[in-house]
Amino acid sequence: MRIALISDIHSNREAYEAVLDAAARQGAARYIVLGDIVGYGADPAWCTRKTMELAEGGAIVVRGNHDQALDDPAISMNETATVAIDWTRGQLSTGERTFLAGLPLQAEDSDCLYVHSNAASPARFSYVTDSDDALRQFASCRARLIFCGHLHRPALYCLGAHDKVSAFTPTSANGIPLLSQRRWLAVMGSVGQPRDGNPAAAFGILDTRRGELEFHRVGYDIETAAAKIRAAGLPDSLAARLFRGR
Repeated sequence: MRIALISDIHSNREAYEAVLDAAARQGAARYIVLGDIVGYGADPAWCTRKTMELAEGGAIVVRGNHDQALDDPAISMNETATVAIDWTRGQLSTGERTFLAGLPLQAEDSDCLYVHSNAASPARFSYVTDSDDALRQFASCRARLIFCGHLHRPALYCLGAHDKVSAFTPTSANGIPLLSQRRWLAVMGSVGQPRDGNPAAAFGILDTRRGELEFHRVGYDIETAAAKIRAAGLPDSLAARLFRGR
């Protein structure tokens, strides 16, 4: 089976549509959404409804910190993110907010664990930025494959013998063999707000038959997404950064 791994949509309809279209062309038969469906962008209701449709079709969806911030004042965010969440709160229906609030922080399926931020402390929404962070995730669970988002930059970690962690930066869409004698942690890039210098929307494909993981990028209509952000009265920086991928 080919499974699409999608994270950090951030209310960017144009990027989400491009990723879903590309994943379908790649033969995706199932979808995993790793949280942060809302925040930053101008289409939170559409992105939430689309995710609800995927969930009704069998997709696994977990909750991100921006999703939780809608109803949890304890979630700490910078000023720009807070402005966007305050605006987003007024754009969603009761049913859409109920859906987001009811999402789990993590989910397990077969030998995979899916979490937005960090399996070692999912409710703290801490980042995985290096091999030490990855090692703490491996130590916190038994899953052979861990998938997370939150960082907005793709990365891959492998746990080998003697608890040695190797780090990789994916550079192409070629399938990476996930050798069965090792454990793996994949940090998926962002659909709606990449921060690795590449403005193209990011997603992954897990090929369970071949035992491979692919990191994909797809271009989308950034001009329209940015214009919508400005028209909504959201901070201009949220529109400008889409063009830079930062």
